[in-house]
Amino acid sequence: MALGYTQLAEVERAWRALKTDLDLRPMYHRKADRITAHVLLCWLALLLVRVCEVRCGRTWRQIHQEMDRLQRGEFEGPAGRFAQRTELTPLQANILKVLEIAPPPRFQMIAPVAPEAARVAS
Repeated sequence: MALGYTQLAEVERAWRALKTDLDLRPMYHRKADRITAHVLLCWLALLLVRVCEVRCGRTWRQIHQEMDRLQRGEFEGPAGRFAQRTELTPLQANILKVLEIAPPPRFQMIAPVAPEAARVAS
């Protein structure tokens, strides 16, 4: 009996996660195929959240909060433009490692100024 209540509490917590943490809202579809697809996508999102929680040993809210600190900045100077992500914290690196996800590259875009444009700018 206690196990049944524990599982019920887990299901209720999962539905709350779907509605709040994942920002899912009611969708009103008219076609059966779209309804089925929507339910399947919601279920897959919940499964992904649960896998992350189990592997990391943290709640989805904690994982999301930590990974949300990872930022990308775009910078521009006389030599060109580039995009760079912030340095990974040890916890972020551990989350990515446990989930077997490669960290994003440190520099994501490097676009030097064309030689003609550099001469015009100076």
